[in-house]
Parts: sequence; C-alpha cells; structure tokens
Amino acid sequence: MGSDGFETKRLAGQVSIPGRGRSEAFSNADRSSAIDPFGLGDSADLVEISGVIKWFDASKGYGFIVPDNGAADVLLHVTVLRRDGYQTAYEGARVVCECTQRAKGYQAFRIVSMDESTAIHPAQMLPPRTHVSVTPTSGLVRAQVKWFNRLRGFGFLTCGEGTPDIFVHMETLRRFGMTELRPGQYVLVRFGPGSKGMMAAEIQPENGAPGLSSH
Repeated sequence: MGSDGFETKRLAGQVSIPGRGRSEAFSNADRSSAIDPFGLGDSADLVEISGVIKWFDASKGYGFIVPDNGAADVLLHVTVLRRDGYQTAYEGARVVCECTQRAKGYQAFRIVSMDESTAIHPAQMLPPRTHVSVTPTSGLVRAQVKWFNRLRGFGFLTCGEGTPDIFVHMETLRRFGMTELRPGQYVLVRFGPGSKGMMAAEIQPENGAPGLSSH
C-alpha cells in the first residue's frame, strides 16, 4: 500500500495523485484520448482502487468513480465496462478496479468487481427539483461543511463547537449555483428553523464564486 492510499499492482515509476475535481476538468481532448483506454506503455503503473460510482453516462461514454481513500476521481470509460461484461454503472454502486495514471489522472483499466446492492437506479434518483422552503432567522455567517452526501442529497454544516448542526439540502445548493460540498470546506450561509431542525436557506462559497458542476 503506497502513501497515496492506492495498492500498487506494478511499479515502474512514481505515482502522483492529482487534485480532486478532475471530473470538472475533463475536456473534449480527454474524451478523445479515452476512446482507447488500453494503450498502456511499459512504464505505466497499475493500481487497485475501491470506491463508489459518482455518475456514469452511457451516451457520453464515460463516468467517474470516487475512491474510498479520498483521492481524485477516477475516469471510467464505457469500453472498459463492456469489455468486462457490464452494460452500465449505476450511481452509488461499489466497484473495485485496476487503474492506470494518464495525463489528466487515474483511469480505470479493468473492472475487478461491481456490487449494485448500494446503487441508486434511475427510478430512485432524487427529482430534479425538490421544493425546500426555509425562512432565514440568521445573518450571513461563516460555516464549515461537516458532512455531505451527494447521493443522498443532503449534508450538515457547523458554525463551531456547541452550535446546532445546519441541515443543507441539495436543492438549496442548486438554487444558489452550487452542486457539491466537500468536508472541511467553508461556506457562507443564512439559516432558520425547518422540518430538519436548523436548515440552510441560502448558501454560497466563502470566496463568492459558485461551485463547479461535476456533471
């Protein structure tokens, strides 16, 4: 097990971990290079990762895996799935795969196993818009993301020890131009009482720029 949390299957060079958010940086050029995901050179490292399918779009021909060790998203190409006997990958499914490092980061090379018992099938996905109405009773305050699960569609913020957690719904993020929160991230929030206790009524990044879309 290397210091990056990946289990190295074949070592022929140093493995470096790019920053999180790779799915946002996936360009048209990357899509072209991903069409042939098997062009491994002799110096390539094969590493095994386990994680969860973040999203997968068969029409686009690719998706992303969120590794359990917190490293950057891993690209999953449809040709890898089809070659290994899978037609698609549902969001939330657990997967073990061997991957290789390419120019933009890690890319799945072989699916070792996939467990769909935790998957969210399309019929179970959250509606695109779920009305959440909260009347704020606070000013705009700085809070830290305590926990957020995109698959479940909600998370919690904290203003510090001894303060009640603030529930934040995915729809509130969408309404203010954000799509995801990272544990430890600081945001600015207005909140008030709601069905889940204290709930976010307005949220924005601390730097004032909307969050990058990961889909």
